Amino acid sequence: MPTVLQVGPYSFIFFSSDRGEPAHIHVKHDRQIAKFWLDPIALAKNRGFKDHELNEIARLVEEHKSILLEAWHDYFGT
Repeated sequence: MPTVLQVGPYSFIFFSSDRGEPAHIHVKHDRQIAKFWLDPIALAKNRGFKDHELNEIARLVEEHKSILLEAWHDYFGT
């Protein structure tokens, strides 16, 4: 599970088993994890983050969208 980006307490990661899905990123902090689709950006799943944290994470995903998409395509070869 490669870490693509680290911003503050948040790790932005992929799982190698994600290959068959549309581009997305998992955001992890301690035992909390959320999944965001990247195009368009939308919350797919949340496990443990509060609403205000999700808003901040969504802002970070938007801010770093091009880096995250490039990393997705580089990693999965799509």
